[in-house]
Amino acid sequence: MRDIRVVGDPVLRTPAEPVVDFDRDLRRLIDEMFDAMYAAQGVGLAGPQLGVSQQIFVYDCSNRKGHVINPVLTVDDDAEVLDEEGCLSVPDRDTRTPIYAKTPRAAGVTVQGLNRLGRPVQIKARGLLARCFQHETDHLNGLLYVDRLAKDAARKVLLQAP
Repeated sequence: MRDIRVVGDPVLRTPAEPVVDFDRDLRRLIDEMFDAMYAAQGVGLAGPQLGVSQQIFVYDCSNRKGHVINPVLTVDDDAEVLDEEGCLSVPDRDTRTPIYAKTPRAAGVTVQGLNRLGRPVQIKARGLLARCFQHETDHLNGLLYVDRLAKDAARKVLLQAP
């Protein structure tokens, strides 16, 4: 199983490339991503977190499970929701568990993209699922949740990370 990359790894700060080949290797990658996400007890995982700079993420939260390739995120409800958020790529250096911080996100989003067969998918989300989609899409753009925090809050989180 591939290791989850942690803050400081350049792949996490590099915008991911679009997926162009919908083949057996892609299907294998999706399976590996789910395995790594479940092993780490996460609810979402993006390609760069496994060192793969491709626009793909998997999720299993709010009773919804799936994957989105080459996602385009649209904000449907820009009311700000401030809630606890953590990241498998920003673990506490001692406990190796995610560091949580109140992170602002939009209340509602729609994500459009493709599935493993190259067929279109569109999912509307609110609550935790909307937060998950925004978080994973940020990963594909070279962003971490700490980038959404106030400067002092981000500093506090990053001082606990490896």
